[in-house]
Amino acid sequence: MRVRPAMFAGSWYPSSPSACENEIRAFLEQPGMEAVSPRDFLGGIVPHAGWFFSGAIACNVIHLLARGEMPELVWLFGMHLHQRSPAYIMTRGAWETPFGNLEIDSACAEELSGRFDFQVETADDFSPDNTIELQLPFVKYFFPETKIVPVGPPPTPKAMEIGATAAEISKKHGRQARVIGSTDLTHYGPNYGFTPQGRGKEAVAWVKSENDRRMVEALTALAPKRVIEEALSHQNACCAGAAAAAISAGKALGADSAEVVAYGTSYDKNPGDSLVGYAGIVF
Repeated sequence: MRVRPAMFAGSWYPSSPSACENEIRAFLEQPGMEAVSPRDFLGGIVPHAGWFFSGAIACNVIHLLARGEMPELVWLFGMHLHQRSPAYIMTRGAWETPFGNLEIDSACAEELSGRFDFQVETADDFSPDNTIELQLPFVKYFFPETKIVPVGPPPTPKAMEIGATAAEISKKHGRQARVIGSTDLTHYGPNYGFTPQGRGKEAVAWVKSENDRRMVEALTALAPKRVIEEALSHQNACCAGAAAAAISAGKALGADSAEVVAYGTSYDKNPGDSLVGYAGIVF
C-alpha cells in the first residue's frame, strides 16, 4: 500500500507520537471550551492553523465525535479552493500520521469519485494540504481503527451534492461514519490583503463580533448554501466548500442541530495587525 507522507509534521504539529499525545492531553484540559449537550455527534467543523494556534479547538471537536459507537469511516472535507477549482479526492492508499497510517476507504472513495468529476490525488502525486493533514493525528488517536476519505470540494453548490452523496454512500456500504469540515474563518490584515476596518483593536473587534459571527451563525444554522454565500460575500471562511459539504453530509446522516465548542483567533496567541478566526462546531 502506498502511503502519502505527512508534510507538516515537525513544523505545524509534532512529529513524534509521544509529543503529539502530550499536546492532545493538554488540549483536552485547556479552558475556553463550551459545555455541549450530552449526546452523540455526527460531525463537526474544525480550524486548521498550526496546533499552537488552533489545535485545542480542533482536538476538542474531534474528541466529541468519539462519543457513542466508534466510526468505521471518517469523511474529511478540506482544501483551499476557489469557485473555479476542481474537486479533489484521494481514493487509494493511506496517509501517514505520527500514530500510524490512516488507510483510505477505497470502496467508498471510489464510488464517490465515480459520481462526480474529481481530480484524483495519489500517495505520490498530490498538493501539500494542511487543512486535512492537521486533523489526521487527532482522528488516528481517537479512532485508531477508522478509515478515511479525504475530499476537497470547491465553494459551489457541487460541495453540497458531494456531501449528501458521501452520506448516501456511507449508508449503502453500511459504514458507521463521521464527517469533518476543515475551515478557518476571517483572514484579516495586511498579511492577507483584507483590511476593510483598518487596523487596531476596533478591527479585531469587528472580525470577532461581526464578520466571524455571521459565519458562525450560518454554520450553527446548518445552512450550507448560506455558508458558501457568506464566505464569497464577506471573506469569512477560507474553505467554505469543505464546511458546506460536511454540513450537508451531517444533515443527510441525521444531524439536525449544532453547537459551538469554542471560538478564538490567532490574535489571542499572537497579537498583531493580521489575524485569523477559528471556530469549533459539532452537530
